[in-house]
Amino acid sequence: MPHLTIEYSGNLDDRVDFARLCRTVHKTILGTGLFELGAVRVRTIRSADYAIADLLPDNSFIDMSFRIGRGRSEAEKKATGEAIFKAVSDELSELFATPHFALSLEIREIDPDLSWKKNAIHPRLRATKG
Repeated sequence: MPHLTIEYSGNLDDRVDFARLCRTVHKTILGTGLFELGAVRVRTIRSADYAIADLLPDNSFIDMSFRIGRGRSEAEKKATGEAIFKAVSDELSELFATPHFALSLEIREIDPDLSWKKNAIHPRLRATKG
């Protein structure tokens, strides 16, 4: 962990560079100094079908879910969320110029007793650090 999933309405395909947005979020997460490089994942999920608010076809959304392991203080989690939300808000500023866009972020802590992982990336990155 951490894993950040960006779910978005399909009508944003031509308005947002999602590859760039993923890189921005990745850089922001690492910039907090709270997470190890080999654990960071940022990905998108496109929603082809959706119904938003008053059903206008211009309505769009991005909903981010940030799953992290335990071990960070409330202040660290809040600062991380604020940094991610600001970075994404800044990158998508022109979408806020219209009355049809909604952005959200939620941080969820993972229970280590109910989470299984196997990661071959960590050893490779740790070896290059030392």
